[in-house]
Amino acid sequence: MKELVQKKLNDSPFMRWTALVLVASAMFFAYMFVDVLSPLQTMLETQIDWSADTYGTFASSEYFLNVFVFFLIFAGIILDKMGVRFTAILSGSVMLIGGAIKLYAISSYFVEGNALYDFLNSFWTSFPANAKLASAGFAIFGCGVEMAGITVSKAIVKWFTGKEMALAMGLEMAIARLGVFAVFRLSPYVANLGTPDAVRPVAVVCGLLCVGLISFIVYSIMDKKLDAQLGAAAAGEPEDPFKVSDLGKLFTSKTFLIVAGLCVLYYSAIFPFQKFATSMLENRLDMSTEDASALFSWFPVGAMILTPLLGWFLDNKGKGATMLISGALLMSACHLIFAIYPLSGDTSSYVVAYAAIILLGVSFSLVPAALWPSVPKLVENRYLGSAYSVIFWIQNIGLWAFPIIIGKALVWANPGVEAGGQYDYKVPMLIFASLGVFAFLLGIWLKAEDKKKKYGLEEPNIKK
Repeated sequence: MKELVQKKLNDSPFMRWTALVLVASAMFFAYMFVDVLSPLQTMLETQIDWSADTYGTFASSEYFLNVFVFFLIFAGIILDKMGVRFTAILSGSVMLIGGAIKLYAISSYFVEGNALYDFLNSFWTSFPANAKLASAGFAIFGCGVEMAGITVSKAIVKWFTGKEMALAMGLEMAIARLGVFAVFRLSPYVANLGTPDAVRPVAVVCGLLCVGLISFIVYSIMDKKLDAQLGAAAAGEPEDPFKVSDLGKLFTSKTFLIVAGLCVLYYSAIFPFQKFATSMLENRLDMSTEDASALFSWFPVGAMILTPLLGWFLDNKGKGATMLISGALLMSACHLIFAIYPLSGDTSSYVVAYAAIILLGVSFSLVPAALWPSVPKLVENRYLGSAYSVIFWIQNIGLWAFPIIIGKALVWANPGVEAGGQYDYKVPMLIFASLGVFAFLLGIWLKAEDKKKKYGLEEPNIKK
């Protein structure tokens, strides 16, 4: 009986996996909102006159405040100082506020004659007023979603340390990516119910952000009970608490910066690509928006299935650095196929396109499954939240810059193409492929550092 009383909440498989499902559900809805407009680039060009350049700038705005106001750095400090519960609820609330602003910006309520619209239309006239407000809302949402990302990572470490941590992280990423699959399937369908309208799917997914906030609140109730059981140990080693000066240790750690560099290069060729993938497939394969979005929706499915399996492999067998190297190579191969293979509208081209998307999904399983569980091996737990936030901040620099770069590259490589016209995507895809090559080189360097300094990146997480 005494043994039962002393059993912690996270010692119960049911309770710790329930906690995982709650935080992963919130990220599922968040990922849906991130890409709710990604399959609708062509509709935005024709419906509200957003050029490829405008769309690229809007897509990059999600990361603007995280990068230039250093919000992600502050988010890591908030997480380490205030804890998982406070930060989870705060992040869910910020996402909802930003999402509501973005929804209002592209709605029929925000038009000429509206005082805010007229003010925003009075400067930087080459960038539409609704794009300005939508970008502001997306930037606020971006603060919330990135804060949620580091919070969920630390929550999983808290509940799964010494247990199935890589598997749990893999499952969380799988559930979140199911949101990408869902939105690439549902967004064009919902937008084309009745009169085509890009606002409709945004409104639906904005409502789901409310459900995500509720999931965080329920998780927080569980987490509070776990902290009561853990006692002083839950306070993050109070005898040696987090200090802002600890950030200096991160920026002076060569191995940590290699991981951060690999992260920004790799993810800059994934998430910005998602913003343009539907349009690219429309143009390369001469297919409809719905068909192109449905084709690309299979990308996260491969990752969703494989990531938990690879997490299990990493827990039990290791080889984290090798997985990072392999993932970077596969990602480059996918982008090179779309850049140089002579695709058309025939059956063989469809087979090649599906194969390339699946290849990208395998890549997107290997890298995240190995990357995030490796970070606790490089830093002390008391500033783990800040470590994740620094990596996410560096990653956000690339995620902010590359949608703009790709949008401008499209305009530069396609002079005279009207909005909704036929684009040549060779140059953007070569840019994405080059990022994979550089990530591969950093992976080689990381593996050499691990071999020399014995961080254990190639060793299993579960110690027997």
